[in-house]
Amino acid sequence: MINIPFQAIDWSQVPKVEYKGETGTAYWQTLQFEGLRIRMVEYSAGYLADHWCKKGHIVHCLEGEFVSELQGGTEFKLSKGMTYIVSDELSTHRSVTKDGVMLMIIDGDFLR
Repeated sequence: MINIPFQAIDWSQVPKVEYKGETGTAYWQTLQFEGLRIRMVEYSAGYLADHWCKKGHIVHCLEGEFVSELQGGTEFKLSKGMTYIVSDELSTHRSVTKDGVMLMIIDGDFLR
């Protein structure tokens, strides 16, 4: 069990780390706890992930829209206010956005 004391998070104080996609750029602000990672992630316009991911996530779209592509060809379009959830190893997916998007992504041991 993870014990996290109450805390308010000022995301403007969490450093942004840049990750290049196949095209575009992702900017991550990350809080890491034992077995739990919480991120604010911004994908620039024209972003396409540089890899296929098998990790489980809870992904909530805060602004904009994006497509989560599954390796088998299925696509899910998510826009502001929408969320997707998947456990580890249950789908191989990647993100793509035309105009950019801001997401909150939560993942960790509980999705195994």
